[in-house]
Amino acid sequence: MTSIRRRATPADPLPGREPSTPVPSGVCRDLPPELGPDAIGVLEGRTFMFSDPAGNVPRGSIGGLVHDDTRFLDQWELTLGDTAPLVLSSGTVDAYSAAFFLANAGLPDLPANRVGIRRQRVVGNGLYERIELRYFGIEPVSLRLRLTVGTDFADLFEIKESGRDRGPDIVRTHARDGSALAFSYRNGHYRASVRVEADPPADLVEEDSLVWEVRLRRGQRWRCELQVHLRCGEEDYQPVRRGFGETFDHGPEDPSTRWAAGKPHLHADMEMIGNVYRKSALDLVSMRIEKNIRGEPVVLTAAGLPWFLTVFGRDTLLTAYQTMVCGPDVARGALIVLAAHQATSFDDFTDQEPGKILHEYRTGELTQLGLKPYRPYYGGADTTALWLILLSEYWRWSRDDDLVCRLRPNADAALGWIDHHGDLDGDGYVEYATRSPQGLGNQCWRDSPDGVQHADGTLPVLPIATCETQGYTYDAKLRMAELAEGPWRDPDLARRLRTEAARLREQFNRDYWIPDRGGYYAVGLDGDKRRIDSMTSNMGHLLWSGIVPEDRAGRVAAHLMSEEMFSGWGVRTLSTAETGYNPIGYHTGTVWPHDNSIIAAGLARYGHRQEANRIAKAMLQAAAHSDYRLPEALSGYDRSFGPRPVPYPTACNPQAWASGAPLLLLRTMLGLHPQGERLVAEPHLPEEVGRIQLRRVLAGGRRWDVEAFGSHATVTPTDDS
Repeated sequence: MTSIRRRATPADPLPGREPSTPVPSGVCRDLPPELGPDAIGVLEGRTFMFSDPAGNVPRGSIGGLVHDDTRFLDQWELTLGDTAPLVLSSGTVDAYSAAFFLANAGLPDLPANRVGIRRQRVVGNGLYERIELRYFGIEPVSLRLRLTVGTDFADLFEIKESGRDRGPDIVRTHARDGSALAFSYRNGHYRASVRVEADPPADLVEEDSLVWEVRLRRGQRWRCELQVHLRCGEEDYQPVRRGFGETFDHGPEDPSTRWAAGKPHLHADMEMIGNVYRKSALDLVSMRIEKNIRGEPVVLTAAGLPWFLTVFGRDTLLTAYQTMVCGPDVARGALIVLAAHQATSFDDFTDQEPGKILHEYRTGELTQLGLKPYRPYYGGADTTALWLILLSEYWRWSRDDDLVCRLRPNADAALGWIDHHGDLDGDGYVEYATRSPQGLGNQCWRDSPDGVQHADGTLPVLPIATCETQGYTYDAKLRMAELAEGPWRDPDLARRLRTEAARLREQFNRDYWIPDRGGYYAVGLDGDKRRIDSMTSNMGHLLWSGIVPEDRAGRVAAHLMSEEMFSGWGVRTLSTAETGYNPIGYHTGTVWPHDNSIIAAGLARYGHRQEANRIAKAMLQAAAHSDYRLPEALSGYDRSFGPRPVPYPTACNPQAWASGAPLLLLRTMLGLHPQGERLVAEPHLPEEVGRIQLRRVLAGGRRWDVEAFGSHATVTPTDDS
């Protein structure tokens, strides 16, 4: 393995989040003109719908209805008199639904704005849409309302790029009475179908269009309901019908319902904090994925809208950690699902090695037929240590000895991967180098082709051992030692892990520390064991892990909060002093909320509470400029550049670990942490924040009320504990 000495260049095939890949977010630079900058997206679980402001999806755009990595509708166009309607107002009602208020365009026998049109749309295991017309003219009028439907059954990866034409293989079985349009497709063992049902039925079916001949008198209303049913393989999905603006209610036993209902109630003197908290919680529920593992229902979060409504190891684990203050159910689901897919063998195509935790899971046609390596793909060097960290954090908050003991074999396998297969050359560090022709060149969180680079902008040779991965490994071993001393009752393992962690800490601080520029940590070691000397935000992850000695923490904090690193909206991924700095480079100068939430937690760990608060306030203020939602990333321009943060052009919005960031920032400001079966608060709230009350926080098997002001706090058990 030590012979791997190529560079992670932009030419490498990097499936996933390449900065060149258009990633729509409701507002996205790279949307084609058919959708435009005001495109509207709604999502629920594994389903999303992306349309233009009229609610239409023109054929040839990247819009449509997508479920489980397959596009089931690539055309959904409503016309009146064969003319597109005028847009009066449109937008999302909540994460799951949208409303479109339209009017007729001018027609030969009908002036504009005589017919009001309302479309109400809900996604959830398919699509439900209600179309209503109301006529305001004087004389009765006859209108032709047409809905044109199309599907290409494209794999998610083909939506963003060119894919093969499945048209000749798509079978149409439309109902002659106008009640339904049905499309099906099969390729080998892969099968998919979609059925559009209309009530009332259309008067005509013309090719792939439903056509209603509507006659209206003044003040008269007409309504139609459409349901889009999906079938993937052997699974049928029924669309959700509900009132618009209402939350989904799957019943009290549904894990998502429990998580939403069980999250703490927040009251804050600073209204902005409450607004961001509520928005984050709503987005996180909308991105939930529900699974059944060996008969046990679990919930976890997908990575983000729209291209990442799936399980990502790193994103899923860190989001679960960030949201622990809202309850342990999401962490429990993440641990169980990822353990169920832990690697047990070697496979070059998927970068699989025994004990490794997956990086990305996909279910589309290209993956099912073995053309893409995502079922699942294991190209993440840090996910295995992060799984161990979350296992520990889950236990600290829940004291669930049963699950932690049940997952002991998975933890042992993960530790084995770290010590053997993760350490490619036996130097004590976890490195990465893909073996797959479609594998990721960079397998840390900075996974773009130029995400890891030297200060002069050159790309390092593989394999690479990034600094934060070593920090995670150090933290994971100490945490597993704690479990070994506790529920696992294995003192020999605890002693061994503490010895290994101490050795790693000493070795790391010798090999990664660069004394120049006031002293800082290299972002990694390359294949020649050269320090990769760019100054990055990853240093904050080192503080979070605890691998930094006390006498160096102050210098790291000073760098992170310097003008070169701190933009005023957050810490940049790369210092402005580096040759490769670019404020709109994916990992080369942008500001990532999840990154900043980890940095703030690390600063607070070493007592730098004011610096942590400075980051938290900047993030909250940034969210206030985008409807209280933090996107995946912000451009790294300095705050003096303009009165509001400059959006990163192709950020996922919402994205799970960005939505989780405010929850970790809140926890950091409050200094919340479990201690045995108690919850402890050590707040350091800025004066302008005022008082914060967080009620019914679950920790140690009971609920607690927290009230904090400045550096004072009271924590009391609730009456219903």
